[in-house]
Amino acid sequence: MLRIIALNLNGIRSAVSKGLLQWLATQKADVICLQEIKAQLADLVPETLNPHPYSGYFSCAEKKGYSGVGIYSRKPPDKITRGFGSKEFDAEGRYLRADFGKLSVISVYLPSGSSSEERQQAKFRFMQEFMPHLAKLKASRREIVICGDWNIAHKEIDLKNWRGNRKNSGFLPEERDWLSHVFDGLGWVDVFRRLNQEPEQYTWWSNRGQAWAKNVGWRIDYQITTPEIAATAKKAAIYKAQRFSDHAPLTIDYDWKP
Repeated sequence: MLRIIALNLNGIRSAVSKGLLQWLATQKADVICLQEIKAQLADLVPETLNPHPYSGYFSCAEKKGYSGVGIYSRKPPDKITRGFGSKEFDAEGRYLRADFGKLSVISVYLPSGSSSEERQQAKFRFMQEFMPHLAKLKASRREIVICGDWNIAHKEIDLKNWRGNRKNSGFLPEERDWLSHVFDGLGWVDVFRRLNQEPEQYTWWSNRGQAWAKNVGWRIDYQITTPEIAATAKKAAIYKAQRFSDHAPLTIDYDWKP
């Protein structure tokens, strides 16, 4: 069995202070994909960089306190790749790939466009650059799991207030169409939805109002995979008993020998 967890931390030091590492120690995960580290390696203590029994690998943003992705792995990867060849976005620490035999696990953090029109345009540029890379990955004949915060809710079922968000970043028609092409055009699989078609399955809640208490959320964190490994997925869970971040951990078990 292969267990993979995806989690946007909204700051790794903050998440650790809320008990993240103690929780991870009980999860028996093989690979944990982290987004929004918001730290440089020099900021992190050894227990955070390599929490037993995991080794940690990171791609940090050049800008301090911003973005950044990481992977904790129980088994040392054969190869680590930082960035996907984007001059603009590799500097923001948004992509980290670990290869294990014929399997690749990728931690990705798409830009958010909610803060300004300028950042929305950056998000569109990322999407434009990332689509050919997704096509190249799909054609590589490797089994691939891409975990992370894609900052897009795909369908109406994937957020509570979809009617009021049709003109907002994260649920714009062009963003949703782009994600539809990832699935329907390129053939990638949204593994959570393959296993669970229930409504009100969210992974992120605004800090405004009582979004968490009322479960007014969005499903914007995914494990998106190639079809063969998707077909082995047995169980998916969104963990909400503790809060380490404004996102919840997404855990998926695959009947796959790591």
